[in-house]
Amino acid sequence: MSAPIKLSANQPPQFYRGGAAIAALRGSTSDSTFGPEDWVASTTTLHGRPGNGLTKLPDGRWLRDAVIADPERWLGAKHVAAFADSTALLVKLLDAGQRLPVHFHPSDTFARKHFDSHFGKTEAWIVVGTSGEDPRVYPGFRETVSAATVDEWVREQDSDAMLGALNSVPVRPGDTVYIPAGLPHAIGQGVFVVELQQPTDFSLTIEWRDFLPSPERGHLGIGFETAIEALDITARDPETIIKHTAELAGPTVDLLAAGSSAFFRADRLHPAPTLALDPSFAVLVVLDGQGRLDSEDGVACELSKGDTLVVPYAAGQIEVSGELTIIRCRPPEVR
Repeated sequence: MSAPIKLSANQPPQFYRGGAAIAALRGSTSDSTFGPEDWVASTTTLHGRPGNGLTKLPDGRWLRDAVIADPERWLGAKHVAAFADSTALLVKLLDAGQRLPVHFHPSDTFARKHFDSHFGKTEAWIVVGTSGEDPRVYPGFRETVSAATVDEWVREQDSDAMLGALNSVPVRPGDTVYIPAGLPHAIGQGVFVVELQQPTDFSLTIEWRDFLPSPERGHLGIGFETAIEALDITARDPETIIKHTAELAGPTVDLLAAGSSAFFRADRLHPAPTLALDPSFAVLVVLDGQGRLDSEDGVACELSKGDTLVVPYAAGQIEVSGELTIIRCRPPEVR
C-alpha cells in the first residue's frame, strides 16, 4: 500500500531536559524529563548509538529498511537518482526545557572528510510554541571573532563569553530560523520547534561542560582544533536567516528563509476548505484542528492535532481537507 502512514512518538534519550510541549501537542503524558526530541519519520540514528533514533512503522518494520527495499516507491525516481535510498531529510519536534549549549554542525565537505558521510548537517527551526518570560534563540556571532579566541573559550569553557558573542533574538510562533552548516547557535529555554535537517547527528559542541559527560562527546573524536575548522567565525545578521510568517496568509505558506531550499522545504498548510498536494515524499505535522487526508488510491486518513505522518511518493496527489494547520516538510526538490 502507498497510503500516508501515521507514526507514533519516537523520543530517543538526550542529554538535556524537555518534552512537555511534545506531550501536550500529541495529547499524551510523558514520564521522562529527558525526552525533548521526537524524531519523525527517521531513517537516522544517534551518533555513536546505532540502535537509537530510527522510526518503526505500524507493521513492525523500520522505516529505513522499508525505504531501502523500495526506494522509488517511497522517494520517487528523480530523488533516487540524486540521493540513492536516503530520504535526505530528518524532521524533529524539539522542546527545549532548558537552554541548549553553544554548538555547530559540519558541512557536507567537512563531514565527508572527517566522518565518512555524504551529508553534513544544515538545519532550520520552525517555532510552533513558546513558554516562559523570554523565549529566544542565538543564531551566529554578532561580530567576527578569531579562531584563537574561540579556542580559548573552549579550553576555559567560558560559557558566558560563548553565549554573549552570539546574536540573541526573541522569537514567537511563526518565526523560522535557517541554520547553515558551520553557524554557531543555541536554542533558549521555552522554545518549541519543528526542526528540519540533513539526515545526520553530527553536533560539534564547544560548550560541553555541564551538558556532556566529556569533551570527546563535544568534538566527536576529531579534537576541538580540527572541529573549529568547520566553524563560521564571521559576523551574521540574523535578519538574513530569520523569516516572520505568523501574519502570512493563504492555503500554502513557504516558511523558510532564502538558501534553505537546497537542503529541505517546509510549508504551512491551511486547507480552504480542501488542498491538493503534488506527489512527494513528505513528513506532516498537524499543529491544530481536525480534518482528513485522501490519497490517490482512495485511502482516507482522519487527521487531528498532534498527528505525525510520513507520505510516500507513490501516494500520488493527496488531498487535505478540514479546519487544519499542518507543517509539511520535504527534502530538496530535484529537477
